[in-house]
Amino acid sequence: MTGTGYIEPANTLRRSSLAYDIIKERLLEGQWAAGEHISIAALKTELGVSKQPIMDAVRRLSAEGLVDVIPQVGCRVPVFTMDETVDFFNIFASLEAEATAVAARRRTGEQVDALLLLNQKIRGLADISDPIGRIHGYLMFNRRFHRVILEMSHSSVVLRLSSRMWDVCDLLINTQGRSRPLADEIIERHGDHERIISALSEVDVGVARAEMHAHITRNIAMLEKSQVSREGSTFPSR
Repeated sequence: MTGTGYIEPANTLRRSSLAYDIIKERLLEGQWAAGEHISIAALKTELGVSKQPIMDAVRRLSAEGLVDVIPQVGCRVPVFTMDETVDFFNIFASLEAEATAVAARRRTGEQVDALLLLNQKIRGLADISDPIGRIHGYLMFNRRFHRVILEMSHSSVVLRLSSRMWDVCDLLINTQGRSRPLADEIIERHGDHERIISALSEVDVGVARAEMHAHITRNIAMLEKSQVSREGSTFPSR
């Protein structure tokens, strides 16, 4: 993991880039909850850098929608309503589903084999007792899994757009509602992947599209189920 450790002295650009990687990883893995303040001073001390690289990283993350910078207050993890969350996952599911339909027509046998191998590694994560370890492994292997599918589509534009949306997806899953609900769904996600791989292997465009759409929108039900009580909910109503 890049999420711990001291940043060795280097040029300012390199320090800013490393700070960005560390803070982003922690955000996507749910180290901070929705609405939680992120201490610039604490990061500065922990990473052993000046304030500038941290602020450069925060501004970059803010531009990507992964943190909110509030003037005279500081930096915090974004808070999304449940309506906003549902809207996001429905739109994201449509994008991923269409990309998967294209991938079904263009995939190679080697790419299907790569998906099978990655999904085996995902299945193995269910045996890890530590939920943080399961989350870290799943985020890594799941990103690789979906990137292979996007590479099958041969669309650089979709690949770049999808990468940004996966960041928001992981942020929503791991910071909203109760802590780390995805840690308990490894087996279900593995099963989704198996059905997607089967459709891709059989060049079944319709099933590939439908299975990917269902896979992404599964997150809505998971987050609704994990929503905390109304009094302490991090999903404010509109």
